[in-house]
Formats: sequence, structure tokens, C-alpha cells
Amino acid sequence: MSDQKHATAYWKENLKYLLILLSIWFAVSYGAGILFKDALNEIKIGGFPLGFWFAQQGSIYVFVILIFVYVRLMNKLDKKYGFDE
Repeated sequence: MSDQKHATAYWKENLKYLLILLSIWFAVSYGAGILFKDALNEIKIGGFPLGFWFAQQGSIYVFVILIFVYVRLMNKLDKKYGFDE
């Protein structure tokens, strides 16, 4: 595979990971915090409605977890395409 095709395949896969992970974050922050908050507010966590919890803290926790997932995926991707150190 030529270097240009190699780099293009790398970036395509990288963008695919980004879109998937950002879609998950959007679904959690917007969906759970805004769209489905009424249904989620029926469930309580620590005395607070679950919809409120997702809007205030849950989406932040999910974002931090997704950062670690992205780092792991990128390390695997770097090794796959030979960009690791």
C-alpha cells in the first residue's frame, strides 16, 4: 500500500471512531438530559431524578470515559498502520 493510501485509510478509520464516539456523547447528553428527561426523572439516584443527574453530571462522566476509549482505539489504530513509536 502506498503511503498516501495508507494515510487516507488511517484518517478514514480515525474519523469513523470520532463520529461514533461523539454520537454516543450527543445521545447521552442531549437525549438523556433533554429529550428523555421526563421518563428518566421517574428513577432516582441519590435522591435526585435521573434526568437531572444526566443533564448535570452523567454526560460529563460519559465524556471522560469516551476519552479513555478513544485513546485505546487510537493506540490500536496507530499499531495497525505502523504509526506507533
